[in-house]
Amino acid sequence: MPDPKQSNRLAGGRVDHSTVLTFSFDGKRYRGHPGDTLASALLANGVRLMGRSFKYHRPRGPLTAGSEEPNALVELRTGARREPNTRATTIELYDGLTARSQNAWPSLKLDAMAVNDRLSPFLTAGFYYKTFMWPAAFWEKLYEPVIRRAAGLGSLSGRPDPDDYDKGFRHCDLLVIGAGPAGLLAALTAGRAGADVILADEDFTPGGRLLSERFVIDDGAADGWAARTVAELASLPNVRLMPRSTVIGAFDHGVYGVVERVSDHLPEPLPGKPRQILWRVTAKRAILAAGATERPIAFDDNDRPGIMMASALRTYANRYAATPAGRVAVFTCNDDGHRTAADLHAKGVRIAAVIDTRDDAPRSPDYEVLRGAQVAGTRGRLGLTFVTVRQADGTERVLEVGALGMAGGWNPNVHLTCHQRGRPVWNDRLAAFVPGALPPGMAVAGAANGALSTHGALSQGAETAIAACADLGRPTNAAPLPKAEDAPVTQTPFWHVTGCKRAWLDQQNDVTVKDVTLAHQEGFRAVEHLKRYTTLGMATDQGKTSNMAGLAIMAELTAKTIPGVGTTMFRPPYTPVPIATFAGRIKGRAFHPTRLTPSHHWAKERGAVFVEVGDWMRAQYFPREGETHWRQSVDREVTATRNGVGVCDCTTLGKIDVQGTDAASFLNLVYANGFAKLAVGRVRYGLMLREDGIAMDDGTAARMADDHFVVTTTTANAGRVFRHMEFVRQCLVPEMDVQLISTTEAWAQYAVAGPNSRDLLRRVVDPDIDLSNDAFPFMACAEVTVCGSLRARLFRISFSGELAYELAVPARYGDAMMRRLMDVGADLGVTPYGTEALGVMRIEKGHAAGNELNGTTTAANLGLGRMVSKKKDAIGSVLSERGGMNEPDDLRLIGLCPVDADARITAGGHLMARDGPVDAKHDQGYVTSAALSPTLGHMVGLAFLKRGADRMGERMRLVSPLTDLTVEVEVCSPHFVDPEGGRQRA
Repeated sequence: MPDPKQSNRLAGGRVDHSTVLTFSFDGKRYRGHPGDTLASALLANGVRLMGRSFKYHRPRGPLTAGSEEPNALVELRTGARREPNTRATTIELYDGLTARSQNAWPSLKLDAMAVNDRLSPFLTAGFYYKTFMWPAAFWEKLYEPVIRRAAGLGSLSGRPDPDDYDKGFRHCDLLVIGAGPAGLLAALTAGRAGADVILADEDFTPGGRLLSERFVIDDGAADGWAARTVAELASLPNVRLMPRSTVIGAFDHGVYGVVERVSDHLPEPLPGKPRQILWRVTAKRAILAAGATERPIAFDDNDRPGIMMASALRTYANRYAATPAGRVAVFTCNDDGHRTAADLHAKGVRIAAVIDTRDDAPRSPDYEVLRGAQVAGTRGRLGLTFVTVRQADGTERVLEVGALGMAGGWNPNVHLTCHQRGRPVWNDRLAAFVPGALPPGMAVAGAANGALSTHGALSQGAETAIAACADLGRPTNAAPLPKAEDAPVTQTPFWHVTGCKRAWLDQQNDVTVKDVTLAHQEGFRAVEHLKRYTTLGMATDQGKTSNMAGLAIMAELTAKTIPGVGTTMFRPPYTPVPIATFAGRIKGRAFHPTRLTPSHHWAKERGAVFVEVGDWMRAQYFPREGETHWRQSVDREVTATRNGVGVCDCTTLGKIDVQGTDAASFLNLVYANGFAKLAVGRVRYGLMLREDGIAMDDGTAARMADDHFVVTTTTANAGRVFRHMEFVRQCLVPEMDVQLISTTEAWAQYAVAGPNSRDLLRRVVDPDIDLSNDAFPFMACAEVTVCGSLRARLFRISFSGELAYELAVPARYGDAMMRRLMDVGADLGVTPYGTEALGVMRIEKGHAAGNELNGTTTAANLGLGRMVSKKKDAIGSVLSERGGMNEPDDLRLIGLCPVDADARITAGGHLMARDGPVDAKHDQGYVTSAALSPTLGHMVGLAFLKRGADRMGERMRLVSPLTDLTVEVEVCSPHFVDPEGGRQRA
């Protein structure tokens, strides 16, 4: 029995009347039942007013009963879980649900911003392009702040979302989109044939329109047939049912985006469960059975709460056992409106009249039919109370009603068919667009394909599934179709009542027939211009209930057909998706996850201070007891390395394995200098250029075999260089026999530097490996074994300028290798050093790094112009010779020393003549890197200076206006320590 405390609750339906759920809306408590949506429960409690429109703040109630809803948008939940712009028509009711209206102040019934409705003559379409232009000074101080306060609908909590979101991947033979009659029978046909099937539907109960109608299938209730079909599908191991799952987009290669609302029907997610999951479903074939959307009719004041689609009235009555009022009328141009009146009458709702625009409309013994009539207007401040009808003879009649259903025909839901730039085609019989060119692998069935009868939907569902199974190599025979009605469906369009003053098209954005007329008058007649000038179809429903009428009116104004006017481009997502769902788990620290080096835990035990370097956490320095300043630690590490031996974890350097018979030719193309003749067992420093000739990265390439190189890159550019090399391989030289794989995480790599580095390595490298200078000279490389046959790679390269090596072992042995080096080198004074000491030593040696490879510098700027080979072709080599990049007064990399040894050099400072003005016009260069050199006892810097190579010994001013610094410096070689390179070759 209906709950007597719910004034508009009917008997029957698919809600559980035996269980009562309590919920609140705008602070007032109401009662509902399992199976209700928030909208149906509010209507059952006599609440029609649920929101306010965007621009004019007009009172609005639900227009539909599904995801196409433009009006009934609410804020759901409280606290950090508050979610704005949620459609009340799709929210499953649960006990304790809390919702509030939005876009209204101070209350929904008394909204101060409703004054905009009085000002509507000044706020017509495009007003924002014509106003707020003068005076210009008012924009920032007055206009913009006011507009920003008024903009938007709901509001965010401003607090972090406590719920989790996830992403996943699924694969299937056949994806069926929509669980109405066509989708159910398609899934059942393919499932019985043994295909792997996913059936996705946005509703929480499969069945589509069958849940809202009184149809008969196989001599029984249609919803009963749907329930039996779902039960059989659930029993098939090769079928996956995905209710509460909206397919939001059709993408390339058979990929579909599916948003599954895992926990939206609960007060909060269960432990360990996400709130929503974004699935990437890859389907060999897909069947779109998304149904159709009923279209409204535009007439004066057709937006009052209580005015809704006739199909929505049926849904609320038949499925949810609710009605917006005890006395209703229906405005229709087709037989579907009469179906609504008959169903409501059967539920005990009084039908004031069916207002049918057709002169030959069918009569009914149960209610009055006004043939050839139209709705001329409505009354009611916060909800519908009266409807004015213009009868066929021109007289007017007033009906007292609380609800009015509009039945203007049906539009197939073609959106997903257009996500790959397909365009729908016009169907004259239906007076609607139907699918045209389809994404590869997709078929369309049921109402989405223009089959508006139940029998037609079932037939097309079975046929498309049989065809898909045949394509998949699973031929199956057609089973007998369930018996269902097959009434011919022809739609006579009726878009709007002529002579209207304010007839609404897009009810969320307050677009009227008059706005479309104004757009036509002002020249915005192209469909995309119409959309943007009036905002028609730009609301959260993407124009599902408004676009067709807008196109029809523009067609009338331009004397064109509707297909002649065209349609706008449908784009994903099909329905609004929370940004958190797109992000998934990528939030907080996971938004920018940090990578740990193999020696991280050892370094943490040693008290290292860490710094973020790109995605990596690297040891910055290793403080010891008694050291009170980081500078003391860094100076000690530099000095210990230059005088003894130091170890640094350099795993973060990019490592790329390049293999294939054309590997040398490939590297010869991507590097500016030559690699074709590099001998096996040798390493070469390489400079990589962008296509425009600008330096991209520097690194090394070690030739381990004729067809095998190991390339290293800078830490910052590891991913970028790998992508660049893959682009060259796949797109520029696909004929080359070369393969690439990133091995950055596969190998732990340690720089072992200093005069005692060879002695330390001899204690870990197996004794059969000769590390003498003659056997293993500077820039040598080899596959070696360490610690008793553990495979490793050894490179004799130096970033510090000292005798140095880089030792690489499989990453799983990285921690153990660092500990072994520290143990066996204790008597040698082995010292771990971090990125700060590494930076100091590279500046002392004059090595370019990220500060110098800043995306604006050339090989010539870096002093590496001679590395760009003239004897071969390489990416960027031709454009590197452009005149503007090779001028006599170009910047060149130089070193700087302060004239006063106690003075400070600052990176970012600019170089000026010793005398003269300090301004941009007289700027001669800038400092890229600076450090205090414990080796030299004063600061040193690297800089770019005009004609720098010709100005050695010249004194200049280093100025930094931001830090109020002026220092006299002397230009010198960038190689401050061991410029001849004797140490690294020792």
